[in-house]
Amino acid sequence: MRIGLLQLNPTVGDIDANGRLIIDAVKWAGSVDLCVTSEMALTGYPARDLLLQRGFARRAAECLAHVARELTHAAPVLIGLPVENVSQRGRPLANAAALVRGGRVERYFLKSLLPTYDVFDEDRYFEPGPGLSVLEIAGRRCAVSICEDVWNDRDFWDRPRYHRDPIEDVDALDADVLLNLSASPYAVGKQDVRERMLAALAEKHDVAVVYVNQVGGNDDLIFDGRSLVFRAGGALQARAAAFAPDVLTIDVNDPEPHLAPSPDTPEEDVYRALVVGLRDYASRCGFSRALLGLSGGIDSALTAVIAAEALGPSQVLGVLMPSPYSSPGSVDDSLALARRLGIDTQTLPIEALMRGFDETLRPAFEGYAPDVTEENIQARIRGNLLMALSNKYRALLLTTGNKSEMSVGYCTLYGDMSGGLAVIADVPKTMVYRISEWINRRGADPMIPAAILTKAPSAELKPGQTDQDSLPPYDVLDEILERHIERYESADDIIKAGFDEQTVARVLRLVRLAEFKRRQAAPGLRVTDRAFGTGWRMPVARADWERSCQRAPAGA
Repeated sequence: MRIGLLQLNPTVGDIDANGRLIIDAVKWAGSVDLCVTSEMALTGYPARDLLLQRGFARRAAECLAHVARELTHAAPVLIGLPVENVSQRGRPLANAAALVRGGRVERYFLKSLLPTYDVFDEDRYFEPGPGLSVLEIAGRRCAVSICEDVWNDRDFWDRPRYHRDPIEDVDALDADVLLNLSASPYAVGKQDVRERMLAALAEKHDVAVVYVNQVGGNDDLIFDGRSLVFRAGGALQARAAAFAPDVLTIDVNDPEPHLAPSPDTPEEDVYRALVVGLRDYASRCGFSRALLGLSGGIDSALTAVIAAEALGPSQVLGVLMPSPYSSPGSVDDSLALARRLGIDTQTLPIEALMRGFDETLRPAFEGYAPDVTEENIQARIRGNLLMALSNKYRALLLTTGNKSEMSVGYCTLYGDMSGGLAVIADVPKTMVYRISEWINRRGADPMIPAAILTKAPSAELKPGQTDQDSLPPYDVLDEILERHIERYESADDIIKAGFDEQTVARVLRLVRLAEFKRRQAAPGLRVTDRAFGTGWRMPVARADWERSCQRAPAGA
């Protein structure tokens, strides 16, 4: 049995264009017994509240019928899309795979498990299907599943999320092949989990597993592709391209492996994800150009490298905005970086603007000592200049803050947080350094000047300032943040792991107090298991529950 895995990059809402992608990919696959797309390939995933708009699913159905007619003489295709729930109960739609064969839509297969955690909210839109159904193709019995359906094996997971596992029906259905249409968002390290999980299913049920994943960037989510085929028994047979569209044709009986190259380090993995995320976000929002502030620091340097690769050096502008507190290196290092990248720069000194603010505010500030207010004014001056250039040049403004800073609020609203996309907002500071060092190792000549990598991080908003004046060392800070944010550990958990009690209390307090800033931040590209985006749902106005639990109860 020969299968074509159609690993495509659909645009959310561009139904006709996505249909054309599918038609072209099927024709490219050529002589196969069956083609399979990713989940919701016809509408793009996630379509979110577009699914609630009347006519959206009907338009997808009309396009599906057109695709079927165009493929009358082609191989049968399983196409992911939303379909209307024609019953009088439940949610308005179902998440489906449509079988297109012989010029018509023959039947539908429905997703059974609907995720409602992290970035997912499918129960908002979809009615669950009853379970697996079998499709007979080329003498093989193929069980059809959609994404989450394969993520609940009680023998693989310590704590399965759902009370039932649809894949357990594979044995009773006497299936030879398990097909899975997926739109599984990227997170660093997740591909290893996918491969181990799918291999376990292939071994447990003694079936071949064909897993087709989406690729590309949609808002904060990045999809890495890397579609997979496992032989019955669990051996990896094929892997499609990473972070790029691919049409992989494979015979499930072929003894030879077909493995496309995949990043072999976390640093390369995250870097390639960010390039794809920025490229697709910019193009789908109508931008061909981008700009960013260059400070001479590591964060803006890494963001500039990513932007130059994603959009092309000629489409990126670096803006230098030195103040009286800027070190000579902040200018020199930024210009050196720009020369190596081949991007244009502009220099807009802000000293005169700072004096204007000081003069205007002097009567209102009389009797008040200088403090962080004046530092924030500098950041907001820069934010205004960058937004002015963004408006004038029709260029996407990229913010350059990292996850460590966003976690503890070491950023200024309407200042360095200004912009349309936060490229590295889910990358901890220590990972920023690791990716930057990897960038410098991958070529004959270092891309990022050594001085940027070795200087002490600083916002340079007052004389002699460094980040560690206000924050713990980044290696300590990042581990505390990872434990609290990604592993859900409480203060007591972190302290028991050996961290200083006062440091932990201070960091977690900063995380809590910065929630209002994150609520107003630009969208950030997600590369970890828990990012400050659609999957982060913390209240802004809230108490410190851990401290409140330590107080004596009322009346005691």
